[in-house]
Amino acid sequence: MEPEKPVVSATPIRVRGDLDPALSRWMWLIKWLLAIPHYIVLFFLHIAYLVLTVIAFFAILITGKYPRAVFEFNVGVMRWSWRVVFYSLFVLGTDKYPPFSLRSDADYPADLEIDRPETLHRGLVLVKWWLLAIPHYAIVAAMTGGGVSIGMSDSEDLAGASIPLGSILLIIAVLVLLFTARYPRGIYDFVMGINRWFIRVQAYAGLMRDEYPPFRLDQGAREAD
Repeated sequence: MEPEKPVVSATPIRVRGDLDPALSRWMWLIKWLLAIPHYIVLFFLHIAYLVLTVIAFFAILITGKYPRAVFEFNVGVMRWSWRVVFYSLFVLGTDKYPPFSLRSDADYPADLEIDRPETLHRGLVLVKWWLLAIPHYAIVAAMTGGGVSIGMSDSEDLAGASIPLGSILLIIAVLVLLFTARYPRGIYDFVMGINRWFIRVQAYAGLMRDEYPPFRLDQGAREAD
């Protein structure tokens, strides 16, 4: 009898964000404030994330493997960050307070899973985080930084301000939520697509996977099967 082969997911990076059907009309006004304890913890976690990513860089370069403990910790930091983003910043998809945890939680509306590869290409580690990822950096910057320019003036001393696209979508969403108690599904799906794209690029640039991120805006709460 042949040994059973391990099950390999067709989607090694899975970003889940289930929209809360009973969002408060007004709680989005203060969630950023309620999440301050998370911001403080994440500040230190991201310092550790950066240090460990440098360690992982050399480990991959020498051994072709991403150390398991480092991988699980860094995915945990990304998971924690995603929950806070989903709750209080760039999605506002739930009123349920995020857990102070690096672990996966099936009961929380937002979660993140990244499959750890058995081996990684040693040569790619030198270029994928900066050179190969440049097209994605440009697209993500356009989606999160591009928007509508306001306050233009004929005077060269007064520069116009630009509102990021993501902020424009959230402003529309919270205004609709305020008056109708409903989060516009089309906007929600698009915002999820932007965040999913960003996380895939982060995982690639963070040396976690060798598969090049798709140039695709996968919208909705979950990846299609």
